[in-house]
Amino acid sequence: MLLETLIYDEETKMFWNIQRGGPWGGSGGNGGGQGPWGGGGSSGNQPPDIEEMLRRSQDKFKKFIPSGKGGPRRIILLILVAAVIWLGTGFYRVQPSEQGVELLFGKFVKTTTPGLNYWFPAPVGQVFRPDVTNTNITSVGFRQIGTNTSRNSSVRDIPEESLMLTGDQNIIDIDYQVQWRIKNAADFLFNIRNPEETVKLASESAIREIIGQNTLEDALAKQRQQVESQTHEVLQKILDSYGAGVFIDSVKLQKVEPPKQVIDAFNDVQRAKQDRERQQNEAQAYANDIIPKAKGEAERMIQEATAYKEKLTREAEGEAKRFLSVYEAYKSGKQVTRSRLFLERMQQVLKDSEKVIIDKGQGGPGVVPYLPLPEIKKRSQGAN
Repeated sequence: MLLETLIYDEETKMFWNIQRGGPWGGSGGNGGGQGPWGGGGSSGNQPPDIEEMLRRSQDKFKKFIPSGKGGPRRIILLILVAAVIWLGTGFYRVQPSEQGVELLFGKFVKTTTPGLNYWFPAPVGQVFRPDVTNTNITSVGFRQIGTNTSRNSSVRDIPEESLMLTGDQNIIDIDYQVQWRIKNAADFLFNIRNPEETVKLASESAIREIIGQNTLEDALAKQRQQVESQTHEVLQKILDSYGAGVFIDSVKLQKVEPPKQVIDAFNDVQRAKQDRERQQNEAQAYANDIIPKAKGEAERMIQEATAYKEKLTREAEGEAKRFLSVYEAYKSGKQVTRSRLFLERMQQVLKDSEKVIIDKGQGGPGVVPYLPLPEIKKRSQGAN
C-alpha cells in the first residue's frame, strides 16, 4: 500500500510537470509543433523513464523500514506491542443492573456476572450487556401520545387490539399493560427477534383465551382480578415455551367496558340491574324483619298449646285417679262413702246460699226462729 502511494505521488508530480511545459516539453507555444523526440527540442524533453520512477519509489519505501541488524527485532517488537494493546481491549465491566453475554466468532459461549471481566476482543469475540433489572411496559389496546407528565399527552385507542369476544357472545373493550423484564439475557438476545412485539402478541393471545372463558359481567367486575392473574399465568407459559428469556411482572387492566357504540344501552341495563338488586335487598331486609317475628309468634303459640295440652292431660289424669280412689273407697265402705259424697255435694251446693237451716234436734224449742245471719256476715265484711 505504501509503494502504491509513492508511485501515485511520483506520477502526479510528473503529470503536473508535463502540463506546465506542454505535452512534449518546451515552455511556450512555439514548441508545440515540434516532434515528441526532438525536432528543435532540447535534451531535457525526453519521455519519462519508468524504471527510474520505480527505483525511486522503492528507495523511498526502504527509508520507512529499519535497516541493520536490529531491524527485524524492531518489527517483532512493534507487532508484540500492537498485540498487547489489542488483547488489552478485551477487558470490560458489567454493571450491577446488567448481565454480560459473551460470543466467540458470533456463537454464544456463556453469561457473566456484574464486575470486571475479560473476553476475546473484536473481531474474535463480542460482548453484549443488556439491562436485566429495568421494567419494560407494553401497552395493548391503546397508545400514549406524549409523556404522562405532559399536559398535551393523550391516549389513542386501537380497536383491533382491544375488542374481544366473551364467553356469553358479547363484545368487550379492554385496554391493559404488561410489565416485564429480562430473565435470561442469552435467550432474550438470540431466541426472539422483536421482544416488544413478541410480548404484545403473546399477551393478546393469552387475554383473549381467558376472556373467552368468562362472561361479560364477570370480566367487567366480578372476576377482574382473576382475569389478570390467569392472563399473567398463561402469558408466562407462552413466553417460556418460546424460550424468550422474559419474566412477566404483572398484567394490569386499565379500561374494561363495552364498545362505545353500545355503551349507553349497556349503562341502562346496568342501572336496571342495580334497581333490581336494590329492590331485592329491600325485600330481603323486610323478610329478615318479619319472618323472625312470625316464627317467634308461631313458636309461642305452639308452646302455649303444648302447655295447655299438658295441663288438660294432667288434670284428666288427676280426675281419673281421684275417681278411681273414690271408687276403691266406695267398694270398701259403701254406706260411709255415700254419706260423705252426699255431704260434700250438699256443701258445694249450699255454700253460697243465704239461708240458714237449723236441725230441730240440735236447736230445740228455745232457738229463735229467725236469725239474720247473712246481714251480720255482710256487715262484718263491710267493716273489714
